[in-house]
Amino acid sequence: MWELIQNWRTTVWLLGVPVLLGLVGHFLVFKILRKIAQRTGGGIDDSLVRHCYRPLQWTIVVFVIRLALQAAFPEEIPAGVSQIVGLVFIAVVSWLLIKTVFVLEDFVVGRFEIGVKDNLRARKIHTQLRVLKRIVFVTVGLVALGTMLMTFPKVRQLGTTILASAGIIGIVVGMAAQRTIGAFIAGLQIAFTQPIRVDDVVIVENEWGRIEEITLTYVVVRIWDLRRLIVPITYFIEKPFQNWTRVTADILGTVFLYVDYMVPVDSVREELRRILKESEHWDGKVCGVQATNASERTVELRALMSAADASAAWNLRCEVREKLVEFIKTKYPQALPRVRAELHQLKADET
Repeated sequence: MWELIQNWRTTVWLLGVPVLLGLVGHFLVFKILRKIAQRTGGGIDDSLVRHCYRPLQWTIVVFVIRLALQAAFPEEIPAGVSQIVGLVFIAVVSWLLIKTVFVLEDFVVGRFEIGVKDNLRARKIHTQLRVLKRIVFVTVGLVALGTMLMTFPKVRQLGTTILASAGIIGIVVGMAAQRTIGAFIAGLQIAFTQPIRVDDVVIVENEWGRIEEITLTYVVVRIWDLRRLIVPITYFIEKPFQNWTRVTADILGTVFLYVDYMVPVDSVREELRRILKESEHWDGKVCGVQATNASERTVELRALMSAADASAAWNLRCEVREKLVEFIKTKYPQALPRVRAELHQLKADET
């Protein structure tokens, strides 16, 4: 090995020429890809060039060096050189695989936009992609680390010894990592069964919010007042919660009014229809007024209306409530809640 290093001509031939050939081949390949990306104006090819340029460059270089070493040493490559090249090759291939996931993410984000109005399918795809992306990162990292360690003979012997007692160690590790494994399995369940998705409207711990981020261990819920509620991912498997956009985003809204028995219900019903027709938040599907309850003093009127999503429903309910109260105050003040009493004149002999 030392003689090989001292012979500078052999060293230049073994290292310099393969590196040069690898760089030239890589340059030509990506020159073509960049030309295609410039003509198409973006897309998968542009993302491929942006994310995979460096890792693919080093993968080609290391691969060419490996081929040159095999040509220079047809019988057996020196152990130290072979191990170093192998470790570097494992690292750059893992790097390339991780960057490929980013290319896939760009493709999905470009094809399934989550900012559109009807984004149910896009939210499904984004949720699966985010969870699977983290699983791929962890898996690639663990496999790369394990493969690198197995290139060392002593570690390989240790691995054989560990495998001999894998039953006991598996039980101990399983008990110690029970919560971690449970969270991992819960993440897979959510990715494929999807009780929640990114941008879903949910009620969690009596808080209204939207699913902002889903990881392998926790979920971030953006509450309406911009607070963030951090919930363990197992929560959505083990406990009940409300998902207002599980199938569709449209929702029904209600407004309750408590008025006197003198209220003309038909007039209130007509006024509600007029208010909804003028509102930008109504989706034109549901409109109705019903007397849902009556007590000794008031009648309960329920105004029912529909909206495209929860945010529009909230604004529509507030608008309808304000205008119906103003309508009753102005047109039918006698229909406002009141307390009735009867006065009787007492006779003289009773005083």
